[in-house]
Amino acid sequence: MRIHHKSLLLQFKSPSGTSRGVLTEKITYILNLQKEQQSFLGETGFFKGLSHDDRPNYEEKLNEVCTYFDFNDPIWWEKLRDYPSIQFGLEQILKAAENPHNDQAFSPILFPSEFTQKQKGIPINGLIWMGNIDFMKQQINEKIQQKFRCIKLKIGVNWSEEKALLKKLRQEFPADRLELRVDANGAFGFEEAKKVLEELALLNIHSIEQPIKAGQIQQMAELCQNTPTPIALDEELIGVVEKSDKLNLLQMIQPQFIILKPSLVGGWQGSQEWIEAAKNQQIGYWITSALESNIGLNAIAQWTFTRNNPLPQGLGTGGLFVNNFDSRLKVIDDQLFFI
Repeated sequence: MRIHHKSLLLQFKSPSGTSRGVLTEKITYILNLQKEQQSFLGETGFFKGLSHDDRPNYEEKLNEVCTYFDFNDPIWWEKLRDYPSIQFGLEQILKAAENPHNDQAFSPILFPSEFTQKQKGIPINGLIWMGNIDFMKQQINEKIQQKFRCIKLKIGVNWSEEKALLKKLRQEFPADRLELRVDANGAFGFEEAKKVLEELALLNIHSIEQPIKAGQIQQMAELCQNTPTPIALDEELIGVVEKSDKLNLLQMIQPQFIILKPSLVGGWQGSQEWIEAAKNQQIGYWITSALESNIGLNAIAQWTFTRNNPLPQGLGTGGLFVNNFDSRLKVIDDQLFFI
């Protein structure tokens, strides 16, 4: 067996805005495990500027791992804790190779379930990208027409305008008809965040992701302790790779939710460590994709279904990119299906 890799520059169909800037392209890496006459693909969903393993020697490390990977090493995953995206890519190809009948290179069945049997879908939220208010309104109208019952808005560029939009949206759609989540990506300062949390509570907002920048442990803990709006940690989890450190972080901050991006937190195994730590402290969670190609999205979606989490998940649809792979994933109403 041999593992090869190649880079792929994913091109967005249209610029996508976040509080960290506007995205027009994203690099990712595709792993190819050759076993006899078959190929099994996986994705190391590297995210420049965000991944813990965003370092100058990333490609060198990826090449080293692929060239010298020991298929008989039972602790290979432990040795790669500082490279969570590589952990996830390897998990995918090794899992795919367990089933010699996986003939769908881009959408192999990794976790057989009612999802892969096309019997059940995964509830997901509709994501609203940042932009001018008219653009955000257009996206919201599209999601509502598509029958989404949970919408997540990126905020933190112009809070006064964003708040007005949320207020208008809530007036038209009460909380029992439409769940609203917001994601600040750390855009607010500590004092401003306190006010934003109060204003969100008045609008019956389900939760806010990462109101302040990651790394401010004491301030985040204070916000979570006193917040009228549930807080979900996102970027805060990135770079916390040891199991004991994950438990300690949640004990210190005590958030209401955590957001798990397998490509950024060590794949399925790394995500499961976070889930177990959160469960012990009655902290909720949901799983989110992080602009992977359809190869990575397929791997995240199948595993997500097996977690039996009733909350809407933050899974993309693979429709953002011009140059994506074929996919068996399709959104019907507000659920993601395997077809």
